[in-house]
Amino acid sequence: MNRTAHRLVLLPGLACDAHLFQDQLGVLAQRHWLHVSTVHTREPSLPAMAQRLLDELPDDAPLVLIGSSMGGMLAMHIARLAPQRVKALALLSTSARADTPELIELRSNAIVQFEAGGAERVLRDNAVFAFHPDNGRDHTVVTAYVQSILRAGVPQLVAQNRAVMAREDMRAWLPALRCPVLVACGDRDFVTPLAMSEEIAALIPGAQLAVIERAGHLMTWEQPEAVNQLLLDWLDRLA
Repeated sequence: MNRTAHRLVLLPGLACDAHLFQDQLGVLAQRHWLHVSTVHTREPSLPAMAQRLLDELPDDAPLVLIGSSMGGMLAMHIARLAPQRVKALALLSTSARADTPELIELRSNAIVQFEAGGAERVLRDNAVFAFHPDNGRDHTVVTAYVQSILRAGVPQLVAQNRAVMAREDMRAWLPALRCPVLVACGDRDFVTPLAMSEEIAALIPGAQLAVIERAGHLMTWEQPEAVNQLLLDWLDRLA
């Protein structure tokens, strides 16, 4: 099967890696040149991550960015920095807002606990917020999530939380976006609630908003078939 001319870049969320897209990789790679970014593990801020990705990827093909959570925030920074290189954006389970003082306090307290050796306990205590209630009660699913985050290690947990805490509010810039944008959110996302996705879609001219049913913040794990179909249909329209 012929691959599309653009380069499809997957941007994982905070302390996540390619495992976040485990159910999407094989499906998307059949028709698209695929790259899973790791710049969020190598730079201290979202603007620096955006610049590193642009520096590392060749400019021989336009970029289609699919970002989940922090990855969606990074996708917006990349598009603002180099709009001429971005063909389209898919923003999954994310927010264009800056952290509130309350969220900054919560993250700061979590960092203290991470550095004191309490990472697994903190992650388990907060895992319920990452999933739809039906999935958050599944010990196997929660353990898989916690272990996937722990693989990143405490230094990455700390550094990436600090990067998110320091991010800009992107809402004033969003109306300037002129590329196709897909915005998607789980119907029971407690981390970046649906209202945040609705806000992004309302600010971007022509944006498509999709709600994934029976999904929380980790829609790529919780409803992989629905997410795959949504992405494939959207990518077909781009082609």
